[in-house]
Amino acid sequence: MVVIRLSRGGSKGRPFFNIVVADKRTRRDGRFIERVGFYNPTARGAEEGLRVAQDRVTYWKSVGAQASPTVERLLRQSQSATPAAAEAPAAA
Repeated sequence: MVVIRLSRGGSKGRPFFNIVVADKRTRRDGRFIERVGFYNPTARGAEEGLRVAQDRVTYWKSVGAQASPTVERLLRQSQSATPAAAEAPAAA
């Protein structure tokens, strides 16, 4: 089975997670099929804390991939944040 899950990176005390599509049998930080985003829980100020390629996630879910519960939560968070950014007027 193919899953969409987090893969940990960063140093001790400063976690950074890649959102990856991987075979369920591989290790958490092992080989993956595609990187579809990232999550930085320690982002401060103007740093970007979450980025997800929604079109790729939609594709992988359409072919049977299942997202982990944490990734599902992040996807909902990303979707709720995106319309607010899209509605903001463009700077001229």
